[in-house]
Amino acid sequence: MTSISRPQDRFSTTRWSVVMHLAASQADDARDAMTELAQRYWYPAYAYVRRCGHDPVIAEDIARSFLLHLMDRFRAGQSLSANGHFRRFLLDQLNAFLASDWQATIDDAPVADFPPPPPDLEERYQRDNADATSPEQTYQRSFALEVLARAFKRLRSEARKTGHIAMYEALEPFLGKDPPPGVYDEIARNLQTRPLALVVALKQLRHRFRELVGEELADTVTSAEDLVAEQQALHAVLRELQP
Repeated sequence: MTSISRPQDRFSTTRWSVVMHLAASQADDARDAMTELAQRYWYPAYAYVRRCGHDPVIAEDIARSFLLHLMDRFRAGQSLSANGHFRRFLLDQLNAFLASDWQATIDDAPVADFPPPPPDLEERYQRDNADATSPEQTYQRSFALEVLARAFKRLRSEARKTGHIAMYEALEPFLGKDPPPGVYDEIARNLQTRPLALVVALKQLRHRFRELVGEELADTVTSAEDLVAEQQALHAVLRELQP
């Protein structure tokens, strides 16, 4: 007899659920999951510290020291007071770190086993947060945009692997809005295809992009209820960014 999977089974192996469920035993899987999540979210940590008033070089050092500090605490088996949302957990931990004697950790922080920061942290911070009114708003916005950026990156990678990168690059600007009149015809001429094929391709890309965003968010929660909450938080940020 074929077993019927429960909706909750989907969340049993997300990175954050692995951290939550295995942290007490310090399993290798939990350490790897926590390290991966921390490495993914350099940007919101950096953006928050920048909005707190630190210059780019210092903000990068603080973000690196914070992430290393988080890894050290986890590896040492210390309680992290984790909850069902990695997004909230990361901000709570960052605030606690900034309230501590963080200056003493920067010069001593080992970096050999931790990857360098993304090269465009400051560029993204300036572009995304010019009108942000608080560190909290900056963090929430940067976290949401990092989720989208990761989904875009995965979608592009899939298009490249399937040999459709040219079509993807032509249609990417329209994942969130409909093309103006005549654009389908222009793209079709450039790609030597039919406009109807582009209509279908864009619909498929949008669907796959939504799936990838959902997968990225799911990796930061432990339940379907938490995923709904994270989706709502993401949509709230996107509404805020609309002109």
